[in-house]
Amino acid sequence: MRGAGGPGTPGPAGPGGGGVNLLALRSHNAALVLDLLRAAGDEGISRLELAERTGLTPQAVSKITARLREDGLAAEAGRRASTGGKPRTVLRLVPEAGHAVGVHLDRDEVRAVLVDLRGTVVGERRAALDLGAGAEAVLGAVRETLTGVPAAGMGGEGNASPLGPARPGQARPDPTLLGVGVALPGPLDHSRGVLHRVTGFPEWDGFPLREVLAERLGVPVVVDKDTNAAALGLAAGGQGGSFAYLHLGTGLGAGLVIGGSVHRGARTGAGEFGHQVIQLDGPNCTCGNRGCVEALCLGAVERGDLREAARVLGAGAANLVGLLDIDVVLLGGRTVAAAPETFTDGVGAVLEAWARRTGQDAVPVRVAAGGGGAVAAGAAELVLGPVFGRGGG
Repeated sequence: MRGAGGPGTPGPAGPGGGGVNLLALRSHNAALVLDLLRAAGDEGISRLELAERTGLTPQAVSKITARLREDGLAAEAGRRASTGGKPRTVLRLVPEAGHAVGVHLDRDEVRAVLVDLRGTVVGERRAALDLGAGAEAVLGAVRETLTGVPAAGMGGEGNASPLGPARPGQARPDPTLLGVGVALPGPLDHSRGVLHRVTGFPEWDGFPLREVLAERLGVPVVVDKDTNAAALGLAAGGQGGSFAYLHLGTGLGAGLVIGGSVHRGARTGAGEFGHQVIQLDGPNCTCGNRGCVEALCLGAVERGDLREAARVLGAGAANLVGLLDIDVVLLGGRTVAAAPETFTDGVGAVLEAWARRTGQDAVPVRVAAGGGGAVAAGAAELVLGPVFGRGGG
């Protein structure tokens, strides 16, 4: 899906990172071709079709595909009958030619996935985490978790790590590793990879997470909010139109895709959905306000009243629909995963009532694809996006 990203590209590689960012530096035309190869799957696509869909000349396509084959990124996938003349040779993407790691830093857990160029998860690991334990403890937990991600999909041993040796400062990443995408609660500065006052964890304010992780891991790093990463992954996976991804887990936030692109805002602070006040003088929220959607929703969850939590979430979603006129609302996060029908029915009922009052069609509500791994997989897409001309990171 074209344009499903924002400004910036993965930062420069740290020590031992030479060559891993090769794909992100390719030309725009090569990215167009790679994107079509990715979409074609195992069936492949002919050079003539590539020329027709990209608007490039057949000669330009031939040069690009020859280079991609030389680099091991594309391969022949057989021949296809032609309406005239000799059968056409079709090409396919070689998914194992490149990999990315996606990391979801939640308040109490870290999840890391290894994906190939198609975004298919080929390795995964989860571990407990305390985001408030301090930078050294958290960074150490990230490094340890990444070291334990099985890298068999890279062609190595089943227990090998995509980052190489576990000792910090001696990373020798697999040559197919393009980088690491990290997603965590906001607010943060996506373009610079610097955290702001992460809700509930103000001690992270000003921490240069991207720079520090790139130095320690030896690969390019991209940092974004968890909800933005999930939304990016959904868009890259085929979710079209304008939509809101509402993530309810240890916190509540939104990822917004408007006109096919993730909307991060002028200061990359868009999507702080959970901190809209809907009850003046309501319960205190970790952000410092009172009566926020997040505080009311999480309070209902703690009481075991999931129907009330869904109703509150629906009230916030109705505000969002009325403001942005989006096509669909997608729900995700561990709390939603534990009771998906309760939340889709509850949020849907509020949106239907809002639609009746306004005379409009109700916006559909459904659970987002990807389950609990949607954020981590979307974080990997922050790295893959530039390879296919989507911006991503």
